[in-house]
Amino acid sequence: MGEMSPYEVIRRPVNTEKSRDMAAENQYVFEVSLRANKTQIRDAIQTIFKVNVVQVHVMNFAPKYGRWGRKHVKRSPAWKKAIVTVAQGQKLDIFEGV
Repeated sequence: MGEMSPYEVIRRPVNTEKSRDMAAENQYVFEVSLRANKTQIRDAIQTIFKVNVVQVHVMNFAPKYGRWGRKHVKRSPAWKKAIVTVAQGQKLDIFEGV
């Protein structure tokens, strides 16, 4: 399988109240590709944002299903979330001004 570019690994930042609070502790939350591993996520963040990544936590989320009458309908796709801790004194400006 070929290498993914850093922009294929990182899908989008997750902008929630909890993720904005985590930014004060140098932790940032991103939605990432389902195929990406921790090493690829670390390299992508370091390449895109020019920071040193200390730690990466990854969580997989199963698809959520709902109902429409008697039919079971798929509501949301499966996705993967990464919590990235950057080095002390460094920060990402993705949540500034939100």
